[in-house]
Amino acid sequence: MTTDHPSQLDDYARVRDVLSFLTENWRDQPSLEVLASRARMSEDGLQRLFTRWAGLTPKAFLQALTLDHARAMLQDSASILDTSYEVGLSGPGRLHDLFVTHEGMPPGAYKQKGAGLTISYGFHPSPFGVALVMVTEFGLCGLAFADAGEEGKALADMTARWPNAQYTEDSAKTAPFAATIFAGERWQANQPLRVTFIGTDFEIRVWETLLKIPVGKATTYGDIAGAVGSPKAARAVGAAVGKNPISFVVPCHRVLGKSGDMTGYHWGLTRKRAILGWEAGKLSA
Repeated sequence: MTTDHPSQLDDYARVRDVLSFLTENWRDQPSLEVLASRARMSEDGLQRLFTRWAGLTPKAFLQALTLDHARAMLQDSASILDTSYEVGLSGPGRLHDLFVTHEGMPPGAYKQKGAGLTISYGFHPSPFGVALVMVTEFGLCGLAFADAGEEGKALADMTARWPNAQYTEDSAKTAPFAATIFAGERWQANQPLRVTFIGTDFEIRVWETLLKIPVGKATTYGDIAGAVGSPKAARAVGAAVGKNPISFVVPCHRVLGKSGDMTGYHWGLTRKRAILGWEAGKLSA
């Protein structure tokens, strides 16, 4: 794994522990003193950690994860999905977003379970733990997360999706993708990140719809089902969202329950909360 930003992993490990504690004790509204004690840090140290990692104080970070804030994110749920899909997803409301262009895959790549594809992969530090980045000649095809020491599980999870592909570890090839994904200053409309989807036609329609959700907004499974022309298929949409192979870039973490509750996330609810809070910090910067 590359170590160009090793402090990111240290910061996330501490943030993750605090978020895990909050998940179990949020009703008690734990104080900064309690959270700092949990993290074995001073209150000032915890303040600096969150500010460095997310651009928010712990208090502001927690406010970004409240049910009221989640419901506010859902206010425009249906309308944000009405916009036509455009390469780059440019516009004044997308200033904080990663620009993405979707490249096509050879017909049959999914049905053949990846046969004929060469997928390069590498592990890189990220603000949300170790990131497994996977690319083909057509662009980014996979992004997964793991806690330190669990990289093998993430790799097995992802390679099982396309078992007939050829896999090669090549961190030098995946590093530029990782650098772009997690560095907001590199999100340029004239240099979009190339992604490619390997899935069923229905899954790809759902994943393309996820790309329409801007930072600071959220949607529901039901609204996505309506947007893809299958209003009664919320359960199938949920399954497709759960199979999203390009986490974070294709923002399945911005899908919430219709009442604003935090629904499942393939890489863990603690990580989902971390990503949403981190994004709130980027919006406030």
